Amino acid sequence: MNTRLEHDLLGDMEIPADAWYGIQTQRAVDNFSITGVAISHFPQLVQALAMVKMAAAKANTDLGSLDPLKSQAIIAACEEIRDGHLHDQFVVDLIQGGAGTSTNMNANEVIANLALEKLGHGKGQYQYLHPNDDVNRSQSTNDAYPSAACLAIQLAADPLIDTIKSLVAALAAKGVEFADVVKMGRTQMQDAVPMTLGQEFEAFAVTLSEDIDRLGEACTLLCEINLGGTAIGTGINTHPQYAALAVSHLAEISGKPMVPATNLVEATSDMGAFVLFSGILRRFAIKLSKISNDLRLLSSGPRTGFGEIKLPPMQPGSSIMPGKVNPVIPEAVNQTAYQVIANDLAVTLAAEAGQLQLNAMEPLIIYNLLNSMKMLGSACSMLEERCIRGIEADRERCAELLDRSIGCITALVPHIGYSNASRIAQIALNSGSTVRELVLAEGLLSEAELERLLSPASMLAPQPVNLEKRSG
Repeated sequence: MNTRLEHDLLGDMEIPADAWYGIQTQRAVDNFSITGVAISHFPQLVQALAMVKMAAAKANTDLGSLDPLKSQAIIAACEEIRDGHLHDQFVVDLIQGGAGTSTNMNANEVIANLALEKLGHGKGQYQYLHPNDDVNRSQSTNDAYPSAACLAIQLAADPLIDTIKSLVAALAAKGVEFADVVKMGRTQMQDAVPMTLGQEFEAFAVTLSEDIDRLGEACTLLCEINLGGTAIGTGINTHPQYAALAVSHLAEISGKPMVPATNLVEATSDMGAFVLFSGILRRFAIKLSKISNDLRLLSSGPRTGFGEIKLPPMQPGSSIMPGKVNPVIPEAVNQTAYQVIANDLAVTLAAEAGQLQLNAMEPLIIYNLLNSMKMLGSACSMLEERCIRGIEADRERCAELLDRSIGCITALVPHIGYSNASRIAQIALNSGSTVRELVLAEGLLSEAELERLLSPASMLAPQPVNLEKRSG
């Protein structure tokens, strides 16, 4: 393999000649083999790193702190990377020691070598344009990395929100489709009162839609960044106007309303916005898992369970039991949710582990946030396309269970009294007779009254009560 020799604080190292990264990236690759997940696995992070470096170059040029020719080459290199070029050169494992320095240097070195090519020089000829002196000018890992992370999370949130909206729309459509399917509602796994299958699916849609706004609100908090604070937030090695200029450029480049943090020292060590965002992902995952649990229950059987809905069959369910088809899509969503919940705990612990002016555990925070978003987006798309859209109602089964249930007695309580209703319910439970049969047999209500009170129109929404005919 052809190589080139590069030098850093620790000495010399051979680097693959065709690699766009340099010696510090290679050391990180050798040191950190934790997850097998490289920076390139999350394209939004690569794009965000490039945009931060571009904004810094523009601000430095405005202030006369960077040679215009170097600046043009750096900006052009960043634009190419932002647009998807050389993402495969971002090779460092997401989890790393050094508070993200290896990620920052991976970006600095790739941008530097691409800029060198544009200036007519070879890779590694850093005497003409240097990863630290030029690409990293007026920056530290401690402000460039978290600023890029804040932007990356917002970039990744956009497609996630779109995916959630699509899933919500699919659930709402099922709510409309099943609006006339009357069934028994259940509490604590016991018969409760009647409802429609449409109401059940509409509720699924509403509970997930709530978190669309919550994610948007959390993204607003991530617009406040510490770029310009450098090492600990004091702004050492920067021009007094640099922070405001750099953040302004980043807002223009990214299309996101980025603003400088009010206190850069505080912002450099604070992980609060990341913790909040992670908590919203956890909340959404919990809701998504609960819905998946319900889908599994409602489709259970097909003959000895609830069997009120039919999930689209995706694959044979057993290597030994012929004909068995499992609810594999909701099961996979459940597992995704459990991982997101675990990721949130990791974020919480990492955020708590900050010490003094920096949190060295930021790489774990960023890895888990981006991983959770990627997993949730995939899970939502899978659930919508391979499950929700194809769900069918078993109308006969819903009607059968409704007819056999004693839960409809609740609708009669205002008219025959709680004591009578309790007695009728107990007799029905022990005898196998229906509530309708027993109420008519005892003459507690006329057939016409019973028909009206047990009709879907009466049982599925609030109704005025006439107490004049109420029995004792």
